[in-house]
Amino acid sequence: MQRSDYLLSQLDVLEAESIHIFREVAAEFERPVLLFSGGKDSLVMLRLAEKAFWPAPIPFPVMHVDTGHNFPEVIEFRDRRAAELGVRLVVASVQDAIDSGRVAEQKGRRASRNRLQIVPLLDAIEEHRFDAAFGGARRDEEKARAKERVVSFRDEFGQWDPKNQRPELWNLFNTKIQQGEHVRVFPLSNWTELDIWDYVRREELALPSIYFAHTRRVFERDGLLLDAETGFANRGDDEPEFEATVRYRTVGDASCTGAVKSSAETLDEVIEEIAATRITERGQTRADDRTSEAAMEDRKKEGYF
Repeated sequence: MQRSDYLLSQLDVLEAESIHIFREVAAEFERPVLLFSGGKDSLVMLRLAEKAFWPAPIPFPVMHVDTGHNFPEVIEFRDRRAAELGVRLVVASVQDAIDSGRVAEQKGRRASRNRLQIVPLLDAIEEHRFDAAFGGARRDEEKARAKERVVSFRDEFGQWDPKNQRPELWNLFNTKIQQGEHVRVFPLSNWTELDIWDYVRREELALPSIYFAHTRRVFERDGLLLDAETGFANRGDDEPEFEATVRYRTVGDASCTGAVKSSAETLDEVIEEIAATRITERGQTRADDRTSEAAMEDRKKEGYF
């Protein structure tokens, strides 16, 4: 007899939607790749990809656009997780692009390599002929996400134009592209930061240690606590460093990713803290996104996100 009281939890619904997206894209495109930084969103995507194709291995490589200004804990975790899953790790290096003259290193106190990721990313997409790149962007991150689709079209120059977005009716994705074009695919489009943490707890996923409270040398700039240990943030003489108990909500480029004061040492404590906050992840942690409300949209149009 068929049951009529079968209900899915919110996480089950989100998981099922994301798994459907992975399977659909793997079926429609020749050379997908998963953008993987070692952060919580990309780790959740890896778990979803595992489930989507189990018991077969994940049928595409993962790629990290490496700024060279990383938190050491994250790089160690990235390499270990890729090895555990047996997936091919492609590294697109910003430092290699600088050394070859493809991009110019920014100068000054607020210099960041975030925008420099665009060239090595597009070079790697062209070199490996990737036609679909899975990204971990969520709908609650920033305003430009509301203009995109799950399958987001990029032209032959890797650029995004909101006016070129194709219609998506229900879960019918437009996957038609010409040679030289590609798409970015966002399986986490309907997830929030709190959903991510709830899923990490449910699936018992390991995370880099800097997501949890620890003592760190930091300094304050424009209301953000930037890392003083790696030396990537170009601390000035008028920006004294001090020790604080902090954690990171995201693990991007160490030169512009801020920590938050926190005593949350466990998943339950982090989830309680996230549920109570009224400041978005990027608003609280990303210095380069504070330059203007259009900062993220500009980088999308240039080809990175």
